[in-house]
Amino acid sequence: MSEKQIRLAIGVLGALGVATVIVLHWMVFFWVPTEATMGIVQRIFYIHVPAWWIAFLGFGIVALCSAAYLWLGDERLDRAAMAGAEAGMIFTTIGLLTGPLWGRVAWGTWWEWEPRLTLALILWFIYLGYFIVRRTAVNPEQGKRFAAVVGVIGVLDIPLIHVSVTWLRSLHPEAVILNPDGLAMDLDASMGATISVGLLAFSLVFASLFLAGYTVAGYEHELNLRDAAPGGIQRAEA
Repeated sequence: MSEKQIRLAIGVLGALGVATVIVLHWMVFFWVPTEATMGIVQRIFYIHVPAWWIAFLGFGIVALCSAAYLWLGDERLDRAAMAGAEAGMIFTTIGLLTGPLWGRVAWGTWWEWEPRLTLALILWFIYLGYFIVRRTAVNPEQGKRFAAVVGVIGVLDIPLIHVSVTWLRSLHPEAVILNPDGLAMDLDASMGATISVGLLAFSLVFASLFLAGYTVAGYEHELNLRDAAPGGIQRAEA
């Protein structure tokens, strides 16, 4: 793809994502019925759950691209892993911030050190470590490889988050869409439609952020190569 096509794709995906997020919020606050048991606070579910699904997608990309980078050494794979981590961190943060809004009503407290919440917070810190390792290594290439190892190991936390509700004594509700047996929970048609729109909206935003992050990382790589070349700074100034 040309630079112009990439910018167009980022803009289109971003615009579609924002538009779908607006539709999602209209559905959440004005269309979908209030859940009988938890009441209005249950509406956070339509943002919270898609955010975590997209976060897991992002970190899955990090793990796959990091493993491939360690094997092949292709810089494009490292850039894809970095872009996935950046976008994934955004949605992980959304998930961690929206969860306590539900917990404050359901548990009477903003936070409980129960298994799923603790593992989710650990995931956030794992990928914070991913960025720290990249930025603080004396040798940039070594930093990329160390970060790739963190990306591969860190993804192991995701299945633990998923099964923690049933394997451990967790206060968190069981999986809403997929339980550990792989069966979908029965949802009202409007609820299913709303969470589907949430997944679509966040997927579009993720795709835009991922493509933008990958493109920026490519520019940075080219600048680093130019500056590292003999007389590179002088040529850039000229």
